[in-house]
Amino acid sequence: MTADVKEVAGKSFDYIVVGGGTTGCPLAATLSEIFSVLLVERGGSPSGNPLVTDKSHYGLSLVQTDEYTSLAQSFVSKDGVQNYRGRVLGGSSAINGGFYSRASKDFIKRARWDEELVKQAYEWVESKLVFVPELTSWQTVVELGLLESGILPDNAYNLEHIEGTKVGGTMFDQCGKRHTSADLLEEGNPNNIIVLLNATANNIIFCNIGKGNESRACGIRFSKSDGSPNHIHEAYLSKPKKDSSTWGDVILSAGALGSPQLLLLSGIGPHEHLKDFNIPITVDLKEVGQGMQDNPAIAVFFDTMPQKRLPEPPEVVGIADNFRVIIEGGVILINLNASRMRIAAKMAFPASQGKLELNNTDPRRNPSVEFNYLAKEKDLEQCVKMVRLLHRVTKSESVSLFLGIKSKPQENLMSRASSDKELRKLCKNNVRTYYHYHGGCAVGSVVGEDYRVYGVEGLRVIDGSTFRESPGTNPMATLLMLGRYQGIKILEQRKETSG
Repeated sequence: MTADVKEVAGKSFDYIVVGGGTTGCPLAATLSEIFSVLLVERGGSPSGNPLVTDKSHYGLSLVQTDEYTSLAQSFVSKDGVQNYRGRVLGGSSAINGGFYSRASKDFIKRARWDEELVKQAYEWVESKLVFVPELTSWQTVVELGLLESGILPDNAYNLEHIEGTKVGGTMFDQCGKRHTSADLLEEGNPNNIIVLLNATANNIIFCNIGKGNESRACGIRFSKSDGSPNHIHEAYLSKPKKDSSTWGDVILSAGALGSPQLLLLSGIGPHEHLKDFNIPITVDLKEVGQGMQDNPAIAVFFDTMPQKRLPEPPEVVGIADNFRVIIEGGVILINLNASRMRIAAKMAFPASQGKLELNNTDPRRNPSVEFNYLAKEKDLEQCVKMVRLLHRVTKSESVSLFLGIKSKPQENLMSRASSDKELRKLCKNNVRTYYHYHGGCAVGSVVGEDYRVYGVEGLRVIDGSTFRESPGTNPMATLLMLGRYQGIKILEQRKETSG
């Protein structure tokens, strides 16, 4: 592990993984079992940083952000909703609520994944990172409120995505220490992996190896994250040995914003858009950056004034309305000295989609993204149903008794008597994120089922940008699994090719 770009510049590796986040770490660890791997992460190490490791500091990284160096990088979508992306080894698994829950069996079937290998990959992750939470008083109250509201059955502790109320897994252990995807690097071969920190990939290097007209990814250009993007370094894929024609790959695991952004910066995307930035075209792939989605959320805050209460990640979830609504409760920080209690609901299957485009050619800065929250009539109708269910939970006997309240001023519009028109207005005015955005490099549009980018060799995208929907209650578990799963698939493919 190093932050010295000179230690890596000019060297060659069997695989280069861009993005040491939720998917990139298990992917790099798995590939390193046999091959040499360079893992490039734009942020620093989470080791020993209390903002990452300590449960009592949950959410603090989201209120201490800057443009180039903070653990979380904030961005505001064109919809006007503030959001965050991880910028640290471990990615968003180092800054999120740590709630762990698998994808539904239907999601796995739609992805056409090998169900047994998926199970093994989940279990590999869980044996190292996942714990049974000890519920706080507020989490117990939320659990009771969900059950009283008819979100049944009571599934107790369960990692599967099943309808009803359940306690999920957590990445915080019994001592309150967070575990992240970076921990999985310890499972790799230390002789085969180099982790380069504080380095941002600028673009992909392509070369022509004399096979048809397709270009091949043969390396990356990168620069120090806190330095000038004009001070460029390069790392390369190792050329095949004499007895083999098989190359490795550059693999983008930079997330739902980072991966489509890097494809665009490398000349893979809509010709008309790239022309505006004078980026030479490698592949005119119109779907790059398209199909961006976020799950619209509505939250009810119970403190009329912010309190000095310890932050609390969600540990209980209600899965309702034929899996279309997900409800959780927690205590979130709103600044360095105050927090608020809330219960929030998200829409699991929004129909509305947006797009991602470049703002500029600096890879350290955020691209432009629009999710088009509630743009489709179907989503507005679903939001009204979601708000009514959220109202039942917040008015449940357990929640009301715990809070010692009958009603709150901010809940006036959420009464049973509220008209659909009023609730539609509430939805539009109060929509927020659940931080589960995805898309931009979808399977079937930008990459094939083997996660190879269309129209170019030696380049894959393996992360949440390939999803067309957010899996389960929270995508983190499935993104962790995906890194392990696809790593094993690549090893199997290489074995078959060389055999």
